[in-house]
Amino acid sequence: MTTEEMAPGDARDTHEVGRSRARREDARLVTGQTNWTDNIAMPGMLHLALLRSPMAHARIDRVDVSPALERPGVIAAFSGRDLADELGSLPCAWPVTEDIVLPDHPPLAVDEVRYVGDPVAVVVARDRYAAADALEAVDVDYTPLSPVLDLEDALADGAPLVHSDKGTNRCYTWPLANGDWDAAKARADVVVRRRFHHQRLIPSAMEPRAVVVTPLAAAGEYTVYSATQIPHILKTMLAMITGIPEQKLRVVAPDVGGGFGSKLQVYGEEALALVVAKRLGRPVKWTETRSEGAQATHHGRGQIQDIEIAADRDGKLLGLKVDLLADMGAYLMLVTPGIPILGAFMFPAIYKMDAYSFECTGVFTTKTPTDAYRGAGRPEATFAIERVMDELAAELRIDPVELRRRNWIRREEFPYTSIAGLTYDSGDYESATEKALGLFGYDDLRDEQQARHESGDPVRLGIGVSTYTEMCGLAPSRVLRDLRYAAGGWEAATIRMLPTGKVEVITGTSPHGQGHVTSWSQIAADVLGVPFEDVEVLHGDTKVAPQGMDTYGSRSLVVGGVAVHHAAGKVVEKARRVAAHLLEASEEDLEFAGGAFTVRGSPEARKTIQEVAFETFSSHDLPDGMEPTINAEHVIDPENFSYPHGTHLCAVEVDTETGRVSIRSYVCVDDVGKVINPVIVEGQVHGGLAQGIAQALYEEAVYDADGNPVSGTLADYLVPSAPDLPDFVTDRTETPATSNPLGVKGVGEAGTIASTPAVVNAIVDALRPLGVTEVRMPCTPERVWRAVREAQAAGSAQAAGSGADTADTAGTAQTTGSAKGGAA
Repeated sequence: MTTEEMAPGDARDTHEVGRSRARREDARLVTGQTNWTDNIAMPGMLHLALLRSPMAHARIDRVDVSPALERPGVIAAFSGRDLADELGSLPCAWPVTEDIVLPDHPPLAVDEVRYVGDPVAVVVARDRYAAADALEAVDVDYTPLSPVLDLEDALADGAPLVHSDKGTNRCYTWPLANGDWDAAKARADVVVRRRFHHQRLIPSAMEPRAVVVTPLAAAGEYTVYSATQIPHILKTMLAMITGIPEQKLRVVAPDVGGGFGSKLQVYGEEALALVVAKRLGRPVKWTETRSEGAQATHHGRGQIQDIEIAADRDGKLLGLKVDLLADMGAYLMLVTPGIPILGAFMFPAIYKMDAYSFECTGVFTTKTPTDAYRGAGRPEATFAIERVMDELAAELRIDPVELRRRNWIRREEFPYTSIAGLTYDSGDYESATEKALGLFGYDDLRDEQQARHESGDPVRLGIGVSTYTEMCGLAPSRVLRDLRYAAGGWEAATIRMLPTGKVEVITGTSPHGQGHVTSWSQIAADVLGVPFEDVEVLHGDTKVAPQGMDTYGSRSLVVGGVAVHHAAGKVVEKARRVAAHLLEASEEDLEFAGGAFTVRGSPEARKTIQEVAFETFSSHDLPDGMEPTINAEHVIDPENFSYPHGTHLCAVEVDTETGRVSIRSYVCVDDVGKVINPVIVEGQVHGGLAQGIAQALYEEAVYDADGNPVSGTLADYLVPSAPDLPDFVTDRTETPATSNPLGVKGVGEAGTIASTPAVVNAIVDALRPLGVTEVRMPCTPERVWRAVREAQAAGSAQAAGSGADTADTAGTAQTTGSAKGGAA
């Protein structure tokens, strides 16, 4: 076989980056040829079931697992005390302050349970049904303790303690300040103060969590299959929790059916499965039920935000003050304390101001622990600033878009260091906003809104604006060090050129729906000049891809994808040396385009990169001293975050007689830098919009007065489906990032970050003439109806107060901000 038969000889001139390619992953997914963790079956495999606390807070007096051992099919059963010597505390990798309170977090509770769902025993049986049935035989005696549910009550003197040995429910207090807030407030013509609540959200990935552990007892080796976003981090943490040497562990993330942050975690079930497999020398599996997921998969959000914004009478921002109470839940999980800290840098958003004061207090409660949920701190920050900007616009009687125009960072001012200390490398808020306004028909909608108001139409039209930026691409490592984050922000990639000219990309990122296989193939194909179809992407297995920091925080493309780009460039440079030798030319005289090296001035002298790959494999004629490989790897540690931005506009119709909210139109124009694959970007934006709108209108984890979750099933927790969502009009502007050679920015969380305030702003805008200035999320028909009734009971909007004299009072009604184009 000749090299001409092995590889195409024609140079490629078609660019893959920017091309709309169907996702290569989808054929397997839609035809059911997937390998979910729960599909994995091993010979002799046993199944785990966990007994969970039915009480929010109680002392464990006794756990007797012996009756369960008498049940059919049961092999073993363990209490927390039985396994305490083999299991360390679950890790918190982000102790945000030096004096943070870090309670122990046992995978199985030993002395006390601190939320409904806290596991107290594990049963091992021949099948999952026998294991589940045997749970009712485990005998547990509890002494009830007082639940801790309200964030403010938890900090009061004499409050019951979640962790009595710590003496406080205050986990930490973390401040950030630039400029003089008090001086800015003193010279302001208007100060608006508002309180916003972010409800708890339950991540509801299509695939529940699951773990399978297979031991190789003779060698003391273990393979852990887990529905996880973080196989590399999980491997390291499991070694620390269990004491099993890290080199004896292999972690595999098979096909993972969504995560949204909930699988960015090291869960007790993973550690338990590993220890039980070690004890019994048998493969074991655990798969959560939906009700378990609602109780024990970490929750998202959970904040009280007190916001003050100061401005002059023309709307120029002078300062912003943010005080947060953040619900940690019962324990600190992997990055629990750091989630609200990520938002600390985003409250000033795209706006210029002279002063910024931020303080976050983390609070323990007897609820499910919180942690990352799509957007992770950034949606909370964007919601606060965009809501309070609308409140300021209403107070000043300035159109909300115009108020934003007067304060945002202009395109010619980039790079720009925000008052929170971040340096935004590029942006063009003007272009994104103008494009969105045109697609939305903003002026016509304002005219219709005014006409309907004047006619007394009970179905009010509201218009919501959200202009956002976000920090994503979690890195660089030195910044994470300064924030006391235990890990780095680097990422690794390897490119292998196979003898037949095909390509393997090994990536440290671990996808769960983002389309990495397709996008990474496009990136590598362009750099190497090989067909897209000739690239295979390997991921999610710590033996196949031993280096990686995994997938979260919209980091995959701007860190992992850029690592692929650099590794492919190194392959080209190695191949250049071989090609120059074979063509008897100097490396400086070679040009590389379309996958082929040619000699400058002699284009007939050429070698394709595939031909070079085979020549390197045969190693018959290599440059002296060169190893027989052109494979390359690259580890990147970015110098800055990435900053996508955009403008989202929402029009709603609100029936004031029933409280029903209907989204009439939704337009968003996002700027995510250079686009690798428009189809994937559209999919990520649509998914993000669905989750952001869900927070605004539908989803909430609810607890009763005893700390029992009352939204523990999908019958009680409303996850919207396609019929519940509007058609979206999406478009893009393109301002390339200057922080990486691809010019890319993140997109996975953008829709979630921007959409929630757009929807709520629209609802409040519709009801503001009635005196409504806030509707607490989710804005259900009942809550909207009650807000209208309460405003009517208090009197008209004018009677509720307007103007600068009342702007400094939390929750006061304001005059409408519906006037077009400047001050009314």
